[in-house]
Amino acid sequence: MKAGFWVAPEGAEEAMTVMPIGPDDALSTGTGLRPGKLANRESEDLIRRCAGVGDLLLDLADALARQKAEEQGRLFDITDRTRDERELLDQALGAGEVSGVVALPDGVTAQIAESTMAGLWRVRFSGADDRPIGDYLEIGAIPEVVKRAAIVNARDVSFGEAPEGAMNVMPLLAEIRARVGAFAPGDKTHTINFLLFPMTPEDMGFLQASLGEGPVGLLSRGYGKCRVHATATRHVWSVQYFNAMDEIVLDTLEIGDVPVVALAATEDFRDSSERLREIYEAYFQ
Repeated sequence: MKAGFWVAPEGAEEAMTVMPIGPDDALSTGTGLRPGKLANRESEDLIRRCAGVGDLLLDLADALARQKAEEQGRLFDITDRTRDERELLDQALGAGEVSGVVALPDGVTAQIAESTMAGLWRVRFSGADDRPIGDYLEIGAIPEVVKRAAIVNARDVSFGEAPEGAMNVMPLLAEIRARVGAFAPGDKTHTINFLLFPMTPEDMGFLQASLGEGPVGLLSRGYGKCRVHATATRHVWSVQYFNAMDEIVLDTLEIGDVPVVALAATEDFRDSSERLREIYEAYFQ
C-alpha cells in the first residue's frame, strides 16, 4: 500500500477513477482535443451543423469576463444539446488540469472536469444505474457540487480512546477539533504537514478512522500531480503531492475551504474569456 493519510487500495494507481458518461469522453479522460484540431474538414462540417455552439461560446466568454473567484458561479445547461453539439464543445473546450468525482445521495454521481479554459468546468451527473441525468458547463472557482457535497453531509470531529501504540494522534485530533470549531468560510486555511509530524501506523490508522472518508475526490495534473480528498469531517481535506514515480512528496491535511490547488483564480477567468473569444473568432465567424 502507499504511505500517507489517504491510502489507495492494494495495487491502485489513482486516487479515483473518472469514467466517461455517454459519448462525450474527451473531458473525462483528461486528454481531450486541442482547439487547433477544429481545423479539419470533419470539424468544419460539424461547425456548420452546430451554429448554436458559437453563440454559447460567446455567452461563456461574457460570463467568464465578469466572474470573480469569490462569487457564486453560473451554470449553462447542455443536457438537451444534440450529440453533435456536445462533441463540438468537447473539441472546442478540451480537457484541463483538474478532474474529479463527487458521490451524492441516492447513488447519484457527479463527474467534473476543467476545460483548457481555467474556471470553465464540465459537470455531468449519472444515476445509480450509470444513466446520464444531467450535463452542464459551469463557470466558477470550483463547481458548486464540490463545495456542497463536502459540507452538507459532513460531521463534526469525533473520536474515542487512543489505540495501543498511539503517540501523537490524540493531541492532533484535539487540535483539528478546535480549528474546525473555530473555522468560518473564508478564513485562512490551516495546514498539517505529516512529513514534519511523526505519526506511528497506529496513529495514522486511528486518525483515518476518526476523520472518515468523504464524498469528494479531485486530481490536479498542474505542476506535478496532486490528489485532494474530502474527509467525512467538516472542513478537513487530505492533500497529497506526488512526484513522477507516483511517490508522495508532501502529505498534508488542510482545515478550511476547498484546497486552493483545485481552484481557479480571478485572473484565470479573464485569460479564459480571451482564449474562448479567440476560438470563436477563428472557427465560428
